Amino acid sequence: MLTGKQKRFLRALGHGLKPVIQIGKKELEDGVVAETERALAHHELVKVKLLESCLMDRREAAEQLSTVCRAEIAQVLGRTFLLYRRADEPRLVLPSSQDA
Repeated sequence: MLTGKQKRFLRALGHGLKPVIQIGKKELEDGVVAETERALAHHELVKVKLLESCLMDRREAAEQLSTVCRAEIAQVLGRTFLLYRRADEPRLVLPSSQDA
């Protein structure tokens, strides 16, 4: 579970990212899930965009995709959201949960 400080840190990093995953009218099919898994394994922090053709609610899509991919939601903003999953060999160093 991410702390507020860790979410703020990830949101700052994610601000400049371009969406790696786009969800369209086929919504969360196996291909989207598999691609998200690969992206999370490689990048740790991934920006996902819901296209206009997607009929899912943005929060519902974020919850479902994060559950399937075992990731944390760092932010939901507009039609985009950030997912984070710590890699086996982490590239990102999150602020400690003990930091004040």
